[in-house]
Amino acid sequence: LQGIFVLGLPYALLHSGYSGLFLIILAAALCCYTGKILIACLYEENEDGQLIRVRHTYEDIANACCKKRSPRLGGIIVNMTQVMELIMTCVLYLVVSGNLLSHSFPYVPMTEKTWSVIAFVILLPSVFIKTLKIISKLSQLCSLVHFIIILVVMTYCLTQMHQWSWAKFRLSIEFEDFLVSVGVIIFSYTSQIFLPTLEGNMKNPGEFRCMLNWTHFFACVLKTTFALTAFLTWGEETKEVITDNLPSFLETLVNLCLLTKALLSYPLPFFAATEIVYACISRGNHSNYRSPLFALGVRGSFLLLTLLMAMFIPHFALLMGLTGSVTGAAMTFLLPSLFHLKLKWKKLSFLEICADISVFILGFLCSLAGIVCSIKGLLEVFG
Repeated sequence: LQGIFVLGLPYALLHSGYSGLFLIILAAALCCYTGKILIACLYEENEDGQLIRVRHTYEDIANACCKKRSPRLGGIIVNMTQVMELIMTCVLYLVVSGNLLSHSFPYVPMTEKTWSVIAFVILLPSVFIKTLKIISKLSQLCSLVHFIIILVVMTYCLTQMHQWSWAKFRLSIEFEDFLVSVGVIIFSYTSQIFLPTLEGNMKNPGEFRCMLNWTHFFACVLKTTFALTAFLTWGEETKEVITDNLPSFLETLVNLCLLTKALLSYPLPFFAATEIVYACISRGNHSNYRSPLFALGVRGSFLLLTLLMAMFIPHFALLMGLTGSVTGAAMTFLLPSLFHLKLKWKKLSFLEICADISVFILGFLCSLAGIVCSIKGLLEVFG
């Protein structure tokens, strides 16, 4: 919930004004809600009225919704969407790593793509990760580095309090820039892909809803505080990535921290993507598909694929925006609300039905707007 997207929130406030502060809070509430209803779809009541976990993955939920027409169609669509988004996330981390390395060592005569290859070599041990326990340790380190970055930026901003002025906030906003801000804010909260696995691995799954409430609350407070202090410090000069506004001596330090964060963030989406693909392939009865060597080959192939995409896809940022508008909105808003309505319709209250329909419509509009903006950007780039 506190990814690299957070560094773009001050820029989002620049283009959304006061409404951006409201959007940060609203996005937290909506993403928390869709996380809860997604996990609710994993459970069914038994004859005694007790909730039993009868499904285990996002794929199982999709298959349950489509079982009358095609037992596996929903799962295939969900898996393709998940893998596409996860791979794009991994590629983004490689691209960002190459960019950060080139900016941190400007005197070394190497291109960003060459630096991306070096980042790829550093990430090679990821193919040997087999459990979430290792991922959790890396995530802890990632969180620590992230808070160091936030602390450095906010400490500098607090030293500039004498320059703060609420007059820096815009009252009038441009619609297209506002849509970009909406995308940055909403997708800084997305975590639905990982929630079924996370809830299934909790020692006490009954605490999941409480955990989700508190994490989204604290994420919202931190995002709002960070975005507000940074924007009040730089105002109209706020850049897309707020660390670019820092003085040079701090920028190098923060860039190295961001590099560490990007490298530590890579294993989670990589592990999730390879687990989905390996599970799909190994369902057959052929014993070779279940061997550790084959699993290693799948992970190695995926790692190489992310490097090739980072090296050879032009205008990756725009393509990432287009993919995120489709897959991100689908996995975060559209599918959870749709599945919840399908599986729990008879047990939902009128307000819950209205909430699900509202989330679905909002997700559709956000997705459509993001697609239009991304396609427009690609058309401009290609003339």
